[in-house]
Amino acid sequence: MAQGAYSGRAPMAPGTAGTAVGVLAYLWMRRLSPGAYVLSCILIVLIGTWIAGQAEGLLGKKDHPSIVIDEIAGYLVSAAMLPGTWVFIIAAFVLFRFFDIMKPYPLKRLQNLHGGVGIMFDDIGAGVYTNLVLRIVAEAFNV
Repeated sequence: MAQGAYSGRAPMAPGTAGTAVGVLAYLWMRRLSPGAYVLSCILIVLIGTWIAGQAEGLLGKKDHPSIVIDEIAGYLVSAAMLPGTWVFIIAAFVLFRFFDIMKPYPLKRLQNLHGGVGIMFDDIGAGVYTNLVLRIVAEAFNV
């Protein structure tokens, strides 16, 4: 689970591959009611935090690149309650990867937290940044 159905084992760009799994999860979850979507995201973040911490111990490396449950959860936060059009789905993918890689303040600090919390919460923050930017865009264009 931490490796996102083995997407984290991709030989190149495992975080991008994990984010693609996040898109697939979103395509299924977007049919849920808003409350069920949010509840599902909360559960994925909570369970993912525990799983990421366990995987980190098993893999013997802090935030091992093959752990991508954080990218999956981060993408789900990125796309939460936004228009479900392909423009927004792709924009969320690109912006999320940008924020996840660049780690603007204070995301880099979150990454330094211990265990699963440090693995997950910088990506959740990148998802929040992405979601806020896309909400502004949606509002600006009355989408």
